[in-house]
Amino acid sequence: MARSFISNLQPGEMIDNQTFLVASKDLRTTTQGSLYIHAVLADKTGQILGRVWNASEPMYKVLPEGGFVNLKGRVESYKGNMQFIVEAIRPIDEADVDLGDFLPETEHNIDEMYARVSAILDGIKDPHVAAIVNAFRGDDERMTAFRKAPAAVTLHHAYIGGLLEHTLSMLELALLIIPRYPKLKIDLVLAGIFLHDLGKTVELSHRTNFHYSDQGQLIGHIAICTVWIEQMAVKASETLGRPIPENIKWALQHIVLSHHAKPEFGSPRYPAIPEALAIHYIDNIDAKLNMSVSAIENDKDPASHWTSYMHALDTKLFKVDVLSDNG
Repeated sequence: MARSFISNLQPGEMIDNQTFLVASKDLRTTTQGSLYIHAVLADKTGQILGRVWNASEPMYKVLPEGGFVNLKGRVESYKGNMQFIVEAIRPIDEADVDLGDFLPETEHNIDEMYARVSAILDGIKDPHVAAIVNAFRGDDERMTAFRKAPAAVTLHHAYIGGLLEHTLSMLELALLIIPRYPKLKIDLVLAGIFLHDLGKTVELSHRTNFHYSDQGQLIGHIAICTVWIEQMAVKASETLGRPIPENIKWALQHIVLSHHAKPEFGSPRYPAIPEALAIHYIDNIDAKLNMSVSAIENDKDPASHWTSYMHALDTKLFKVDVLSDNG
C-alpha cells in the first residue's frame, strides 16, 4: 500500500494500515469522565494530532512514545486544524520501518553547506580565536554530529541538517551586517555563531524522532558548550605553544551563555559585549523567519488567509502573497 504522508492528508480521508511515529502521548479524561489518548503523530513531512476515544490505561501504556504504530482511522478538521481519529492502533517494531519516512531533512546539500561554513571560518584571522575554532573542527565525531543535528525539536530548523543550515545562514548574515559596524570584532562574531548552538549536537537526539537527551534535559546546550570551550582552549594552547588569553576564552563563553538574551529564555547572562548582542539578534532573525515561512508553507487550511496562532511569534501569520494577489 502506498505511503500516506501527513502533508498530503485531507479532511474526510480514511486511512488504513499506515505507520506513524508517536512523537508524544498523554492520557486524558473527557468531561463525561471517560479516558482518551491525546497523541502527536509524525512523519518526515509534519505532525498531526491523534485522538483515541474510549481508551484505557493498558492501551495507553502499550503505545511506544518515540516509537512506531500501525493505525486505521479518519482525518477530520477541528477549529481549522487537522486531527486523526484513531479507530485501531497497534505498536510495530522499528526493524519493520523505513526510518527515511520519519525524519525530515534539510532541502539543501549538507556537504555544500559544511564546505561553505568551513570556508567562512577559514577567514578568521585572530590566531587565538582560530585555534579554538579549529580545535572543534578537528574533532571528527563532533563535526559529524554537527552536520546531522536538528536545531530544535519543533520550532525552527527542526530537521536533519537543521543546525548546520541555521549556523550557515547566521554566518552569511554576519558577513553582510557586521562590516557596517567596523568596531565590532568579526572574528568573535563568526566564532561565536559557530559555537552558539553546537551543544545541541548532544542536547538533541534524533535516531527515530527529535527529543531531548538526558544530558540535554539536565544540563542544556548552553552549559554544555561553555564547558567545551574551556576544554578546547587547552587544546588550542597546546597547538599554538602558548596560552589562549583569558579574555578571548571568556568572550566566547559569554557569547554562548548570553545568546538567548534573557533568563526566561534560558540564558544565565544578558549580552554584555556588542558581539554577543549582534549574535543574539542574528540568531533571532534567522530562527523566526525560518519559523514563519515554514508555518505558512505547512498550513493545512487553504480556506483561511491566516495560519493558526503561533505562540513563539505571539501572532497568527497572514498567508496571502500580496504581490501575486495584485496581479
